[in-house]
Amino acid sequence: MLHKTKRWLAALSAALVAVATGLVLALAGPAAAANLVTNSDFEAGNLTGWSCSSGGGVVTSPVHSGSYALTGVPSGQENGRCAQAVPVRPNSDYQLTAWVQGAYTYLGVTGTGTTDTNTWTPAGGAWTRLSLNFKTGASASSVTIYLHGWFGQPAYFADDVSLDGPGEPPTSTTPPSSTTPPTTTTTPPPSGALPKHVLTGYWQNFYNGAKALRLADVPTSYNIVAVAFADAVPGTWGAVNFTLDPGLSSKLGGYTDEQFKADVKTLQSRGQKVVLSVGGEKGTIYVGDAAAADNFARTMTELIKKYGFDGVDVDLENGINPTHMGSALRRIHAGGGTVITMAPQTVDMQSTQGGYFQLALAIKDILTIVNMQYYNSGTMLGCDQKVYGQGSIDFLTALACIQLQGGLRPDQVGLGLPASPSGAGGGYQPPGNVTAALDCLARGTRCAGFKPSATYPAIRGAMTWSINWDASSGYGFANPVSAHLKTLP
Repeated sequence: MLHKTKRWLAALSAALVAVATGLVLALAGPAAAANLVTNSDFEAGNLTGWSCSSGGGVVTSPVHSGSYALTGVPSGQENGRCAQAVPVRPNSDYQLTAWVQGAYTYLGVTGTGTTDTNTWTPAGGAWTRLSLNFKTGASASSVTIYLHGWFGQPAYFADDVSLDGPGEPPTSTTPPSSTTPPTTTTTPPPSGALPKHVLTGYWQNFYNGAKALRLADVPTSYNIVAVAFADAVPGTWGAVNFTLDPGLSSKLGGYTDEQFKADVKTLQSRGQKVVLSVGGEKGTIYVGDAAAADNFARTMTELIKKYGFDGVDVDLENGINPTHMGSALRRIHAGGGTVITMAPQTVDMQSTQGGYFQLALAIKDILTIVNMQYYNSGTMLGCDQKVYGQGSIDFLTALACIQLQGGLRPDQVGLGLPASPSGAGGGYQPPGNVTAALDCLARGTRCAGFKPSATYPAIRGAMTWSINWDASSGYGFANPVSAHLKTLP
């Protein structure tokens, strides 16, 4: 009874707000009953259905209605994110709402297959209703809804979360007489609509002899497509810009900004994610102080909105400041860039004391994947302190082990390789070596001389430089590797 009464009160409250602002709403009982969110009002007395960063839980005060509400606690490098994956239907319209209390409290959704979106409130004193609308793409089967606060701000509170649209409402989690005390949880945030194992590839926004491709030419075997590269804005540290390369456009017989934007949407409608990569071998982007971090976050967020990118890839090969880059990436993530990938060199991930490793750990709660470059490296130490040479299965498994033992989740570790011998100066490996390394890490099979002390079934996948070099060789990398990823546990 409490559960039903609470929903009725929430609907009535929303109606009164609408009337007060001159809006006309048609109140319908089934709309409230169709809420797709599990434990939407937290009356289970715990976080059933939700994943929260450290400090997240339920409270008995303040509440918007009923007996419990959600709380999230920003601290250090965490924004107090709480999230839930919700099954949805493709090509459908949804409305997401929540009542929140606390300054800079965000409500958002990722994995829509179209344009992920969020909204927030600057006020902190009274309960405020946040609302946003979105449409799912043709391949969408699940979205991730989330709430979070902001760094340096006090705890936030949320209640009566609703996702209204086509789908099957969850079974009620409200106990007949709830005596369960509030609990907290640190399960990691869901990864949106991406599959469990993914293949990432770089699309070249320049012509260097590899096959010239329009973005829409990229096959669906690539789950994440990194557009290479954003450009540094001269004279403004940290600021970035992006324009289509005239040489590439000429090679393609003409390729405009509008065509590129349409191609971004085309890939997203197929379930692919498109991120803008910064850096590369010749990249000179500097994010080493607060002003540069502000410039980077601001200009990258503008580009994400302009072109519809899903996020950002960090491929800075000339040093990185984990504090300021971490701050910038969190702002980009909050601004809509929810897919965050990295492509450090092998030397950058040899120790948790390195800047890149520190950055990855600092944003672990919002990080999608680290695709370390297992090439142009010579020899490196593995996690067993033995020396391994590039071009071997052991080089892949023993170096991936460092990241896995150093604090990254297995679903955040990918193997970056050249698509062909032309893609790098050294370190090319045939796809059979790549799939063997994945099996070794995921299953403990097909290992060479090095065998990890544990298996990692959630190992995320692989990356290649580049899609264009892969296309030049008939997709000899993507076809076998992508097919093998589907066989992993």
